[in-house]
Amino acid sequence: MEHVDTGVPGLRATVDGAVATLVLDRPERRNAVTLAMWRALPGVLDRLAAAPGVRALLLTGAGGTFSAGADIAELSEVYADPDRAEAYHAQNVAAEQALAAFPHPTVAVVHGHCVGGGCQLAVACDLRFVAHDARLGITPAKLGVVYPAVPTTRLARLVGPARAKYLLFSGELVDARRAELFGLADEVHPAAELDARAHEFAAMLATRSPQTLGAAKAALEAGPGVEDARAALAPWERKSRRSPDVREGLAAFLERRPPRF
Repeated sequence: MEHVDTGVPGLRATVDGAVATLVLDRPERRNAVTLAMWRALPGVLDRLAAAPGVRALLLTGAGGTFSAGADIAELSEVYADPDRAEAYHAQNVAAEQALAAFPHPTVAVVHGHCVGGGCQLAVACDLRFVAHDARLGITPAKLGVVYPAVPTTRLARLVGPARAKYLLFSGELVDARRAELFGLADEVHPAAELDARAHEFAAMLATRSPQTLGAAKAALEAGPGVEDARAALAPWERKSRRSPDVREGLAAFLERRPPRF
């Protein structure tokens, strides 16, 4: 396993074969995300994406908690100055966008509480694997904070407008069963089994065609309409005409062996 220097306290990253893992690592503060962490996230994600052989990313938290969200003590200082508050939210959204744009599949591995900005990061991942004892929620209504447009629309695309309103209006935390019902959780497992299952799944994704997965991500992130997806897929389709992935995939199927993408 290779450790990757994140350059900032509170973020820890490793690469194990084809699977990169990014850990929110402030367990003494329930992994609350500082401004320095928000700022560092895009660069850390770029380094992990460029690491040789990486094909999937796991995002999780240390100490049995995913994240309590933004560091509220820091946020209260930020809101003393409207200009600082605007810059803070721009950095927050930039980190989320960098996670959503990661070129390989991303899975949030959610133990314990996943709240506010932490849930924002989990929603920006492609998938969410959740422990039975996890609780998820988005809590700006309890603080008077206006949730930015990017995470609001991303949440609505994931769970639908009515459930997005439920989560945003109430600020209530939902348990793993309800999170799965809402579409916030893709798989739910006992806490003791969750990490192994998530790593197994990520390793499986790493054996799939990067071309197919990259094209699917581009289409699904592009927008709600068919024309949005068509425009996003066009460069991938042109590239696929010369890519070895299809030839290898078809040959492996006919030869009854695993493909080597």
